[in-house]
Amino acid sequence: MKLKPPFKLNVPMVLTWIRIALIPVVIGIFYLPDSLVSVHLQNIIACVVFVVAAVTDALDGFLARRYEGWATRMGAFLDPIADKLLVAAALVALVGLDRCDMAIAMIIIGREITVTGIREWMAKIGESGRVKVNWYGKFKTIAQMTAIPCLLWFDPFLGIPVALIGEWLIIIAAVLTIYSMYVYLRAAAPFFEEARAQRAALRAQKAQAQSQGS
Repeated sequence: MKLKPPFKLNVPMVLTWIRIALIPVVIGIFYLPDSLVSVHLQNIIACVVFVVAAVTDALDGFLARRYEGWATRMGAFLDPIADKLLVAAALVALVGLDRCDMAIAMIIIGREITVTGIREWMAKIGESGRVKVNWYGKFKTIAQMTAIPCLLWFDPFLGIPVALIGEWLIIIAAVLTIYSMYVYLRAAAPFFEEARAQRAALRAQKAQAQSQGS
């Protein structure tokens, strides 16, 4: 049972907009001149901003589920978009810094776009339960959301090779990305075929009606 919100302000929506507002910072910080902000400090700021944005993602979802009236259609629409934009922006920055291979970034970003499209389409036809988040996707998210801060931080921390950890984790995330996308596509494939058959049948009926009319 959901609780009554302590504020009239829709906090999850505010957190989502904050996350969106933080996205340019993740990229923009690296364009500041080194004389103004050292490379080491740029790494720290970008990493911290990304982590804060990621925390708002977990927090707004928790609050929306817990409090009545805070789960809105707008929030459900904006939340996943903000997540995808945050990850895509960070990956673009990392590719530009030569800390992430472009192929890996394209795989991850492409998968996010593809799976989001599949989920939206499956929800539209009332079959969203067929493409629920699987454990591959969850592990992919964990690896990805750990790898990106490591690659943004980049410098060793207390003797820990943060960059190396990030490089291996982003590879693991890419592998899980490919497999989890395959799982989603396989689950949706029968419905793609069904939709294609329905469209073909409608075209045939339309053609038959036109031939009879003429």
